[in-house]
Amino acid sequence: MSVRHVIRLSRLKFSHSGRLIRMLFPAVLLGLLVGCSSAVTKLETWEGNPATAVNASTLEAPGAISVSQVNGRAMTNYMMDDLALDYALLPGENEVVFTYKTIWAKPGVVGNGESKVYVIESAPQVVRFEAAPNETYRFEFDEPENRRQAEQMMPQFSASIVGAGGEVLAQSSDWSPADSTLAVRTPVPTGQLAEDGAVSGSEMSSLDRLKAVWATASDEEKKAFLRWAFE
Repeated sequence: MSVRHVIRLSRLKFSHSGRLIRMLFPAVLLGLLVGCSSAVTKLETWEGNPATAVNASTLEAPGAISVSQVNGRAMTNYMMDDLALDYALLPGENEVVFTYKTIWAKPGVVGNGESKVYVIESAPQVVRFEAAPNETYRFEFDEPENRRQAEQMMPQFSASIVGAGGEVLAQSSDWSPADSTLAVRTPVPTGQLAEDGAVSGSEMSSLDRLKAVWATASDEEKKAFLRWAFE
């Protein structure tokens, strides 16, 4: 066999392999995305290893709901829209900040570089409710049937938190950073005794509150607090 025949045969094999890779790539990519989706479908909303984590409840968020923070702690934002996520909540009072977003295809031909969809999003919303151990909660809201209806709904948008039995526990309202009543912290169940015998929740001492916040603060937040305290 001549060198020319060897080169031609090698080129044919490479061309065939290239076509095979191009055919398999979408399937491999889809598999990776599905794997990533299943790996991030349950997110913890606390830092550290609190003892009550074994009794955490679950908040189910559909793809149209994007949770930005829970109890002052920022949640991870993923690049994929319409990704349903479950959030693990510690028993006790929880504050959830979120937005509601709908996406509608633009009719006809769009210009070069122009988005092919309309994105209609609510103002940031906040909802506060008491989570019981090992319970499951979900968002409930009216869904628009078309883009015009979605635009009309957004200024008055509100979502409910519903328990496993269908009971409405709380209703969301517009949120701004100044409205937050909970600092970055790990919720403590009402009635739980603190180490010094003080009762948690509304009767919790100032020192115990500081301890609870300190335990969940990041290193940068701790440094910033110490700089402020000793100025």
